[in-house]
Amino acid sequence: MELASEGMLILLVSRERKQRLIQLKAGKEIHTSHGIIRHDDLIGQPLGREVRTHLGYPFLVVEPSTAELVRLIKRNTQIMFPKDVSYVLTRLNLFAGKRVIEAGTGSGGLTLALARQVMPTGRVYSYETNPQAQKLAAANLEQAGLLPYVELKLRDIAAGFDESEVDALFLDLRHPWEYLTQVQQALKPGGFFGAIVPTTNQVSALVDALQRQGCFAFIEVEELLLRPYKAVPARLRPMDRMVAHTGYLVFARHIAGGLDPSWAWMDQRKKGPFVEEEDEDISPDLEQEADDE
Repeated sequence: MELASEGMLILLVSRERKQRLIQLKAGKEIHTSHGIIRHDDLIGQPLGREVRTHLGYPFLVVEPSTAELVRLIKRNTQIMFPKDVSYVLTRLNLFAGKRVIEAGTGSGGLTLALARQVMPTGRVYSYETNPQAQKLAAANLEQAGLLPYVELKLRDIAAGFDESEVDALFLDLRHPWEYLTQVQQALKPGGFFGAIVPTTNQVSALVDALQRQGCFAFIEVEELLLRPYKAVPARLRPMDRMVAHTGYLVFARHIAGGLDPSWAWMDQRKKGPFVEEEDEDISPDLEQEADDE
């Protein structure tokens, strides 16, 4: 059974489902509109239980998930939403021991998730030009106990990255297409590239630049829409609100040496000289089902 310890981040949830991230410190108190909870009453006790204020109001105390950490950290910049962050982690093929570069630290939401994914033997190299944003990101990472796995760098990436042969690289910048030469120099052959941009004209500029760069294969553009449901068995239905457009995700793989243009697109129907014609009315999934039958 996991016990709460001093310095640990815990999530306090009220009956109204309001959530607060709290770092436990001996002698401190949590003041709410429903009363006070002493940190000393939580330290050394199990998580995943109900606690009460001095006025008898109940809260649940639980371990925060990565998604909750990303969403609830202090921020002075726009952060990536957990729905995009979690998908990026899988698309960049990140796990313990991997080395990944991030450009555009911001408040450290994605940085936090990257560090959790590659720790304890991996490394995150995060670049930022805004000193106030980097200062807050450092505080967020330190509070989460993840700063030892991150190298924060305060400078423009136009001069290039300090690292080379990294496993993955992600750009959260206004003009990511301007830095593809630097990306190419930092990524290992076969390495994973990703970026997020908010508008379609930025997507077009980035995709065009990736193709022209001549060393990126399997270019893909995706958008994630998250639709929660009202989890009531008698009237299960979609919620009135959903997390819709938050950004367009662009992914590609770095290939060393010259690259034939036919490899640029993941969609093989983007015809190149070595791609066989196929019936565009039949999706690859349907073709597989037909083969299985």
